[in-house]
Amino acid sequence: MSNKQIIHTDKAPAAIGTYSQAVKVGTTVYLSGQIPLVPETMEVVDGDFTTKTHQVFRNLQAVAEAAGGSLQDAAKITIYLTDLGNFQLVNEVMAQYFEQPYPARAAVGVKELPKGVPVEIEAILELN
Repeated sequence: MSNKQIIHTDKAPAAIGTYSQAVKVGTTVYLSGQIPLVPETMEVVDGDFTTKTHQVFRNLQAVAEAAGGSLQDAAKITIYLTDLGNFQLVNEVMAQYFEQPYPARAAVGVKELPKGVPVEIEAILELN
């Protein structure tokens, strides 16, 4: 018998493939990558890179809350960018969602992301 718990919330975009929004194993929660989709419409949010990044963090926060935590419980964040020139903008947005001590983080430049978006972010939470 597996101790995996599947996390789902309507406050974040539905999974559009063979994956779950998050999986909780013990006190660790693995959040799937989120892109800037508006949960109600499943369409990419209108706006600039900063607006899109805010939507990604709101989606991650909704999944974290559904798992019984928050983004403050993040131990590791991985950010995928189609343009590493947006790195400073990600830092500015991320600072609005996290307080010190910050999670470990990687930022990876990639050629493409689903639906042509410029940013995708995944996280691993450790709940108390």
